[in-house]
Amino acid sequence: MLANASAGKSAQDDVFAGNRALGRIALAVAAARGGSRVARLHESGALRVRFPNVRSGDALDAVILNTAGGMTGGDRFDLDIAVGAGARLAATTAAAEKVYRSLGPDCRIAIKLAVGAGAALDWLPQETILFDRVKLARSIDVELAPGGNLLLAEAIVFGRAAMGEAVVEGRLFDRWRVRLGGALTFAESVRLDGDIARRLSQRAIAGGGIALASVLKIPGDESDVAAVRAAAEAGMGEVGVSAWNGLALARLVAHDGAALRRDLIGVIAALRRAPPPRLWLN
Repeated sequence: MLANASAGKSAQDDVFAGNRALGRIALAVAAARGGSRVARLHESGALRVRFPNVRSGDALDAVILNTAGGMTGGDRFDLDIAVGAGARLAATTAAAEKVYRSLGPDCRIAIKLAVGAGAALDWLPQETILFDRVKLARSIDVELAPGGNLLLAEAIVFGRAAMGEAVVEGRLFDRWRVRLGGALTFAESVRLDGDIARRLSQRAIAGGGIALASVLKIPGDESDVAAVRAAAEAGMGEVGVSAWNGLALARLVAHDGAALRRDLIGVIAALRRAPPPRLWLN
């Protein structure tokens, strides 16, 4: 009986694993005469990347697509993006990413970004929408060379309020590590586990907001702080920003995803000194 039970569980595990979504992108961008070009590209599984503009002199635009239509427990997605010396890349996603509930393992996302000397990377994915009983573990690791430029924005929305959805419980672990010239420059880990709704209601966490975002700029200074504060005057939620040790960091919280998106577009435009990618404005 024990052998039969073990065999049955193993078969169920095999079926579960066979129905999980996997995806990987490995992209390298190099400087070229008149602009930036794709030097190397590998795609596998559910992830694809498209390049909607090839105009001379512009940064290369990359749009990431998830053909699986969302993510859930047991899925694994890896993104490895390198911007070579002197190259410029602006990366976004085709739509907001959705992470559905899991009855078992975490959904795992691993993002590795490398920016060379004199290069610039704008990492500007659209928001990640979490559903009730979600289990998500995400890591973002950045290697920035001296003289490199980074603008990194990530937004998380806990349920679609306009559709009456709410995230009552679940698990989120979000880990960021940024190294400049090999030295750790920025590090944070966010963990929400269990009663997420109660935790978000606490003033020290989100004060009842369900939509959060962080925007990091390196190098960043007090002029970036002033630009964000000016943009935030017309905001619908709360925006805080500060600069120290050559970086600028903005935090946003709002009562729903629509308000956050509006505020985030303003903050990105202020730090980028240009509008966000066109897909953000559709």
